[in-house]
Amino acid sequence: MRSRLVAGNWKMHGSLAANRRLLEALKAGLHASAGVQYTVCVPYPYLAQVEAALAGASIAWGAQNLSEHAQGAYTGEVSGAMLRDFGCRHVLVGHSERRALYGETDKRVAGKFQAAQGAGLIPILCVGETLQERDSGVTEIVVGRQLAAVLDSSGVGALVNAVIAYEPVWAIGTGRTATPQQAQAVHAFIRGVVGRQDAKLAAGLSIVYGGSVKGANAKELFTMSDIDGGLIGGAALVAEEFIAICAAAGQV
Repeated sequence: MRSRLVAGNWKMHGSLAANRRLLEALKAGLHASAGVQYTVCVPYPYLAQVEAALAGASIAWGAQNLSEHAQGAYTGEVSGAMLRDFGCRHVLVGHSERRALYGETDKRVAGKFQAAQGAGLIPILCVGETLQERDSGVTEIVVGRQLAAVLDSSGVGALVNAVIAYEPVWAIGTGRTATPQQAQAVHAFIRGVVGRQDAKLAAGLSIVYGGSVKGANAKELFTMSDIDGGLIGGAALVAEEFIAICAAAGQV
């Protein structure tokens, strides 16, 4: 049975006071559940606060990005080893906003994936297509290319200690919504790509969905056979919503 993961991506939100309220609510509302993991990926400045707040809780934590370099003259960058110093378990790699806003290429994302694993972190590898790419019918070409960059660089065996997140960029903030069936189709494609190299690994690989998941639609999404949880954006900042999504992951 595949492990389920619900990961909250706080993006560039938060303050010490707001974080404290949110974390206390999450600790009160989320408890260990067999087969389901919870994690929050927070801005770098709050890692110490989150580490202290979640020590001993059933919620892991991580970061939203890392450098592909281990150390050096890279002003403003943060290495995987630094993240491990703050107890991070996960780190997002190749999030659609990093690709679109900061020009991260497939090659650079593959380097960050390697750096994360080299530091003992579990990368959550984000893949997905834009609205133009969806409408042009090249979803599988785009997602396949993004996956291939990592598979060619690290080898399929590296996915044993990784999670893949499918983000349909076209369904985030555009007014268009991906149906559970549309999401399932791409998840099945991803599992198939991996399965052609290692069927057993593919069967156990956690692939989570990152397309505007909310408490109201989480259960329907999570009942799809190849959707193993969610990468949650805005709803991760609302304790009741995030808890509801996590509960849905534990009910299927």
